[in-house]
Amino acid sequence: MREITLWHNPRCSKSRDAFKYLEEKALEMNVRKYLEETPSKEEIESLLVKLGCGARELMRTKESIYKELDLTHEDSEEKLIEAMVAHPKLIERPIVIKGDRAVIGRPFERVIALLG
Repeated sequence: MREITLWHNPRCSKSRDAFKYLEEKALEMNVRKYLEETPSKEEIESLLVKLGCGARELMRTKESIYKELDLTHEDSEEKLIEAMVAHPKLIERPIVIKGDRAVIGRPFERVIALLG
């Protein structure tokens, strides 16, 4: 079983950088193209625990859909998570998961620190 999972968007340069780094280190990984394979509510909740953050910290707050859905003033973690399930484009990237820990790869040094 591969211990490292990358939530990846190939159209994102930061995500491509993380993918390339993992490949160069010859680390086996599961690649999850989360825009194609939308995470469930339970998967996002589990990820938030691994990240040690709240839902808004996992969101791309500058996406137009964020503003269209008027999420700026939304206080409900559940509603924010539901928005990410319905619109995975809202999920920040890249995300690298190793065991019971995860990081959002912005800045990239977080990925390096996680993988040590």
